[in-house]
Amino acid sequence: MSGGFFALLDDIVAMAKLAAASMDDVAAAAGKASAKAAGVVIDDTAVTPRYVHGFSPERELPVIKKIAVGSLRNKLLIILPAALLLSQFLPWLLTPILMCGGTYLCYEGAEKLWEKFGGHGHHEPAPVVGGPDEKAMVAGAIRTDLILSAEIMVIALNEVASEPLLSRAVTLIVVALAMTVLVYGVVALIVKMDDIGLHLASERSGGVAALGRGLVAAMPKVLATLSNVGIVAMLWVGGHILLVGLDELGWHPPYELVHHAEEAILHAVPGFFGEALAWLTNTAASAVLGVVAGAIVLVVVQLIGRLRGPRVEAEAHDAE
Repeated sequence: MSGGFFALLDDIVAMAKLAAASMDDVAAAAGKASAKAAGVVIDDTAVTPRYVHGFSPERELPVIKKIAVGSLRNKLLIILPAALLLSQFLPWLLTPILMCGGTYLCYEGAEKLWEKFGGHGHHEPAPVVGGPDEKAMVAGAIRTDLILSAEIMVIALNEVASEPLLSRAVTLIVVALAMTVLVYGVVALIVKMDDIGLHLASERSGGVAALGRGLVAAMPKVLATLSNVGIVAMLWVGGHILLVGLDELGWHPPYELVHHAEEAILHAVPGFFGEALAWLTNTAASAVLGVVAGAIVLVVVQLIGRLRGPRVEAEAHDAE
């Protein structure tokens, strides 16, 4: 009897060791996948404040919370099941789907550029608490996050593609939680930095108070700059998705051209500066491709809108 009991204890200990080893493997895989997705996290952090810019201070954190919840829902309820199913049964579909998302990002970035420089820009009124403006901005942020989150999750998935299905699922859940907390924690800190500065300026004295006043004066400019960086990031990320996707689908010249330019820079300028210049070259090329692709989609959308305009007016006239 006792022998059977101790044998059972040995089995439990062995299972516990196996589970611990599995958790270590998942943690290592999640860390590696998160590091690979760090570049997209920077883009996501730059894009999101654009959707919070213009809200009253008391609505900033609630809006960020809504976007963060929507982002987590995107990752866990939409992207995770779809990515796992596709990777298991239709892995060749991942790249085209991601490219569709990249094209949407390019379109959004090109549309914002057209509003800013095409003479059609407008100043949006301050969102009304609980009103349609706030709902529309949150919905727009969550739609944009869906594309950025999809890239994060697909990059993470590529890092653990050879793992069993359960390990892939657990790793992606860890990445989803970690990236959401990281991105929206940083976004919350950025948009509330002026309040922190105001607190320092009013509650402290000397150099700390001066720092607080500096933060209060600088943050509107920082947020406006981040809004512009967010537009560039849309074009950059979307263009890079298209650049890599075209190469994976068999059209190699665009990617090879950029890759050769990077290699030439690395040979001409070794070390850190060469790597930085090579990265900037890839980024600039991706952004240019994003502008071109976004402009094409924007023209098509506007043409469709103009063609539909008379038809919609005629239908409204008939209805009257």
